[in-house]
Amino acid sequence: MWIVESTRNDNKVDVYRKMIWPEVSGNVLELGPGFAASLKFLAHATTSDGSFHVDPNVIKSYTVLEPNPFMYSRLQGNAEANGFNVSYDRLSYPGEKMQNTALPNPNMVPFKIVRGTLDDANDIPEAVLAQAPFDSILTSFSLCTVRNPETALRNIQGLLKPGGTFYFIEHVRQPDPRDPTVVEDNGVDAVFWGKVQDWITPVWRIVGHGCHVNRQSGLIVAKIGGWKAVDYKSVRPVIDLQSRIMPLSFGKAVKADGLNHSE
Repeated sequence: MWIVESTRNDNKVDVYRKMIWPEVSGNVLELGPGFAASLKFLAHATTSDGSFHVDPNVIKSYTVLEPNPFMYSRLQGNAEANGFNVSYDRLSYPGEKMQNTALPNPNMVPFKIVRGTLDDANDIPEAVLAQAPFDSILTSFSLCTVRNPETALRNIQGLLKPGGTFYFIEHVRQPDPRDPTVVEDNGVDAVFWGKVQDWITPVWRIVGHGCHVNRQSGLIVAKIGGWKAVDYKSVRPVIDLQSRIMPLSFGKAVKADGLNHSE
């Protein structure tokens, strides 16, 4: 059931991912990628062998930080289908079942799967720290699950290079339709559905892998400081009941030039 819901969710939000994911470049970190179905929206190109894979001239390396090993098999498969050369960080995940299926190829973009989160600045896996600073960091429905979004965002800023970009798409509390960030409005009562989100969040956190559907993630990103630019949109799409409970914010934030990745 969870796999079905995850796929349905991906299908609903793909239209918004397409607006920002193609901009991702350089040394990349993705947090909580799940099955990584969104890899197909990265910059792709036809390679020398005629295959259509992620463009190594745009994406130089890709690290994913995923806490749930249940995701790894399909995550690896999606990465390889997009032309990545997959490896596992054995320090954070010493499991013997998972292994590379692609032969090492210098023309393929390296892709490392690391187990962990950014909930604690003192517990960031060494494999992630060793790759920092990153040009691009991505989250899809990850800020809604972390224990403390402000802490996670500070860690994201610490891992970004000055001028690096944080791309995000997140579930949020129903925004007021008068909010200037709202670009798509379903016309439902924001106050009522916001209260519904408040009511269901304690239960949804248990069944939804920690997801807080009433968290104002876009606003939290904008208010935390440390950015030289923040641009995000909020959408209240007219699709189904789930969309009323889980409207979205998506966009990007560019790290201030005066901060380095050790701060």
